Amino acid sequence: MKVTINKHEHELPAGATVADAVAAIEARPPFAAAVNTQFVPKTQYAQQSLKDGDRIEIISPVTGG
Repeated sequence: MKVTINKHEHELPAGATVADAVAAIEARPPFAAAVNTQFVPKTQYAQQSLKDGDRIEIISPVTGG
């Protein structure tokens, strides 16, 4: 299935989860994830299924001023 992760299209297997999307971009903690603008708690990454066309945002905090 095709999903968009941080505005880039990715191909993931059917049944993929948020954890698979995180692994696909090799995200390093700390970060937060949202699917279709809905926050997903870290404890739910492995259970939150993705669907074809989903938009996933994986963001890291920015420090500084």
